Amino acid sequence: MGSVPRFSANVEVDEVVAALGEHGVAIVERLVEPAVVDAVRAEMAPYVTATLPGADDFSGTATTRTGALLARSETSQAMIAHPLVLGVADAFLWPGKTNFQLHLTQLIAIGADSPAQALHRDQWCFDFFPFPDDVEVELSTMWALTDFTEENGATRVVPGSHRGGDEALGHPEWTQPATMPMGSVLLYSGRTVHGGGANRSDAVRWGLNADYVLGWLRQEENQYLSVPPDVARTLPQRVRELAGYQLGAYALGYVDDVRHPQQFLDGTLGRATFDGTAHTQTQEVSP
Repeated sequence: MGSVPRFSANVEVDEVVAALGEHGVAIVERLVEPAVVDAVRAEMAPYVTATLPGADDFSGTATTRTGALLARSETSQAMIAHPLVLGVADAFLWPGKTNFQLHLTQLIAIGADSPAQALHRDQWCFDFFPFPDDVEVELSTMWALTDFTEENGATRVVPGSHRGGDEALGHPEWTQPATMPMGSVLLYSGRTVHGGGANRSDAVRWGLNADYVLGWLRQEENQYLSVPPDVARTLPQRVRELAGYQLGAYALGYVDDVRHPQQFLDGTLGRATFDGTAHTQTQEVSP
């Protein structure tokens, strides 16, 4: 199956993209400073505490999945909109795309003594649609908010499983633990077979899961409710766009009288040009 490629934080986008193409997975170590991780954990802690654990074995009955990170943790933007990650997503996802967008945000906290998650592919969320082999629709990331070790449930991946059939799904012994220090990120194709590892420690494993998809696919996490317009208006423009306040492709995602989503947020008149930009008039309107 091969090993998981590893890079330092000064890696170039094309090196990571090449590794993803060949192996379906890559790790970039220590991409953000510990202070960033500490701030995200502090901002999200009250929400994690209030989150109910999973209702089934797949979700993890001792695991919590807390979303809406863009609305709840300003610091999380340093990970979700990290230039390296966005550069990789832009180059890796199907080249025929117009735009890509944020698919989901989750802070996944795997409790002590949790079993391993069933192996799966993230792009199954699209009703198991058989996308063509040359169309990469999803890029997934998992950031280590604690050190990821084999003992505490580091995500397990099968390198090379993004190419080929489903045989790897029945062979957990083929998986490798994505061990990495806090502040590192695991990137993998939506086709790559993987699953949360068994947490055999007495501590909680914290990871920030942010995934990206083509702009014309439905987002797994409803960003328009998780990040409603009054919150989106406070975000940097690129982060707004990631949340979905952009045109996903030609004529896809305009508002009311063919306004660009940015015009809606800004309360201005105009028409969306279907190259994805907004032609704005100066007259203000109520959003």
